[in-house]
Amino acid sequence: MPRCGALVHNRRVAPLIVALAFVASLASASEPLPLPTGHRLDPAAPSFAVGNFPLTMVLSPERNRLVVLLCGWRQQGLQVVDRASGEVLQTLDQPAAFLGLAFAPDGKTLWASGGFDDAVYAYAWRDGVATFDRKISLHALPVEKAGTRYPAGLAFSSDGRFLYVAENLGDTFDVVDVARGKVVQRLAVDRYPYTVAVSRDGMVYVSCWGDDTVHVFKARSEALQRVGRIVVGRHPSALVLNAAGTRLFVASASTDSIAVVDTRKRAVIATLSDAPPTVREGSTPNALALSDDGSRLLVAEGDNNAVAVFALSPRVAGRKTPSTRDRLLGRVPVEWYPAALAVDGDTLFVANAKGHGTVPNPGRTQPNKKLQPGTLNYTLSQLRGSITPLRTTWRTGELAKLSARVAGSNNWTRPADSGRYPPFRHVIYIIKENRTYDQVFGDMAAGDGDPSLLFFGRAISPNHHALADRFGLFDRFFVNAEVSGDGHNWSTSAYATDYVEKTVASNYSDRGRTYDYQGMNRDQFVDDDDDVNAPASGYLWDAALRKGITFRDYGEFIVGRPELGVGTKGNYATKRAIDGHTNLDYPGFDTDITDQHRLDVWLGDFRGFLENNDMPALQIIWLPNDHTAGAAAGKLTPQAYMADNDLALGRLVDAVSHSKFWKDTVIFVLEDDAQSGPDHVDSHRSILMPISAYSRAGAVHRFVNTTDVLATIEEILGLDPLSQYDRYGRPLHDIFASEPDLTPYAAITPDVDRTQKNPEGEAAKQSANLDLSRADAVDDDLLNRILWRAIKGESAPYPGPTRAPSGFLR
Repeated sequence: MPRCGALVHNRRVAPLIVALAFVASLASASEPLPLPTGHRLDPAAPSFAVGNFPLTMVLSPERNRLVVLLCGWRQQGLQVVDRASGEVLQTLDQPAAFLGLAFAPDGKTLWASGGFDDAVYAYAWRDGVATFDRKISLHALPVEKAGTRYPAGLAFSSDGRFLYVAENLGDTFDVVDVARGKVVQRLAVDRYPYTVAVSRDGMVYVSCWGDDTVHVFKARSEALQRVGRIVVGRHPSALVLNAAGTRLFVASASTDSIAVVDTRKRAVIATLSDAPPTVREGSTPNALALSDDGSRLLVAEGDNNAVAVFALSPRVAGRKTPSTRDRLLGRVPVEWYPAALAVDGDTLFVANAKGHGTVPNPGRTQPNKKLQPGTLNYTLSQLRGSITPLRTTWRTGELAKLSARVAGSNNWTRPADSGRYPPFRHVIYIIKENRTYDQVFGDMAAGDGDPSLLFFGRAISPNHHALADRFGLFDRFFVNAEVSGDGHNWSTSAYATDYVEKTVASNYSDRGRTYDYQGMNRDQFVDDDDDVNAPASGYLWDAALRKGITFRDYGEFIVGRPELGVGTKGNYATKRAIDGHTNLDYPGFDTDITDQHRLDVWLGDFRGFLENNDMPALQIIWLPNDHTAGAAAGKLTPQAYMADNDLALGRLVDAVSHSKFWKDTVIFVLEDDAQSGPDHVDSHRSILMPISAYSRAGAVHRFVNTTDVLATIEEILGLDPLSQYDRYGRPLHDIFASEPDLTPYAAITPDVDRTQKNPEGEAAKQSANLDLSRADAVDDDLLNRILWRAIKGESAPYPGPTRAPSGFLR
């Protein structure tokens, strides 16, 4: 099996029967398989593959089928899976799908939420086969804009007459009369309603993802009546009721907690924590289930790649149980990002949204926005889900061994690192846009590059190459993120919340949702109180401000209004914490503004730092123009954009290295993600440059990822970690020399016309419809192919797959 870097490659497991030799897997566990996040996969049982990014799973009424709802970039719709063999029996595509999946009480109809399509879909169910029957539109008016409702979680009334629908973007909750095929009641709730739970006595509960509440309704005659609103904790999502309906369990993914609600008192009576050891954030509980006897709560932990098992006391369980107190019994390892659970007797099925891992992507075979099935080379498309069958009960010794495997796979057992750093007092953190290692460094003989995949060689990016020559070539750097939506969160907070993880695929595949991942809300306004995406521990600047560390931001989480022009008037910060710590003359993402202009703004501040002998301890700088504008006529050529980006980087290093700050400053340069091109090692491999007087020349074949860089910054500045990923990361103290080389760096002007514009032509026609108003609004694979033709010429064949290297230096 080919292996690469720190990543999983094409690992497929044969179909299986639930009654596998589970205990044998404990004794003979194979080597854990690594991910770009730095965690490893070490599942407790074999899994079988399903489609792209399953977020929901239900058992069929006959209990012999599993149905998953695919919510990915490549696929959205249903899959019907044989629970015994793991065979995918049916795939039914929908224009869009998001989260909601429920069988009617009589078992004859299966319903699914239509996400951006603003509809719910009904499938006739007979003999284990689903057949499309009809769809019900949720629009209030025929002219209502698509994507305004965005149905999510579903549940039925006990008599099957009404389907309850959480409208995730409507901030409303619908009652749908199934027979009449229409919405008969629409109730306002709090922001981003997520899912619905219904008790046997007819009480209805709706979680509100964007707030801290669960709304409670009761059926009265033909309508629901609001009877309560329970404050449960930040960002409540998954819900599960006990059999008697006396206890409601509510997951809060971003705070690693589960609220236990006494439904009669409508009050939280306990809060269960499933946080990683010693840190506040990073387990990400996002799905819940109860054992049949109600004594154990099972929790899918998306970022632990595990299922947590809680024993419930009689008070919390709401019934007699063998437990005497609430406690976390242990964890069972599964695959990447578990997001749904289904229990049947002593069997637990776990749907893993990201499944087995990712692979190299030199082919990039998907050419357009048609989302063709079977194309697995775009990063989001590679997230092929899986289902892991487990037991619901484990002996104490078994669970202890499994918990140890989870701890080892997530680096919780890594010895504390006591390495020392050079006397750095200043960190400059530069974030760029989307390039892979092979695209820029594929021509560097010292590293593991594929020159056939090179886009921007030494002539176009001489500073990148010269900096890598002098300060180190890192050919095993991997971004944690898939795309910029989660990339700027990973790059600034060492974490991506379940909100960004669960919605970014729909946003990037043009299935609705606003790009609201960098501090903006869905209406593109700044509102810290309406930022459903924000991690609980905040961002790197919050960590700095909590410690009293001086901080300055340039472009990151800054948005502009082009109609107001370039400068302070047209830019504003999307987070309150950045206000007063940024130069608003420095623009955010706008490909019409050169990185030379950005660098000039920064240099104006830098001269002030020199005059006052007072440079901030932390600076975050966004240099985005390596993103390019494709071949759009009248825009700069891709080569010009990259040369512009390259020269700006060179000028910055030149300025710092010629200053008095050079002796105690370190500069970290990385890409937020690696989605914009091919790489023969993995779709997450990218560019890292740690630059300082103490940095060493030569190739470095050491695994590093985004959160390791953040861990390094935090250690240098004395900041607290933001999540488990930086807390248990691999900081870079070992890469620096003991003595400095204070020789300044001289910027190199690329031998490229940085004013050259794209001509009219076929590539320009394809680029004309690209949305370049923000990072990653375009079909990235189409942009990548346009770039290939613009750089290599129309006659150069687009590269096909190559074999990944079989070895990797840890």
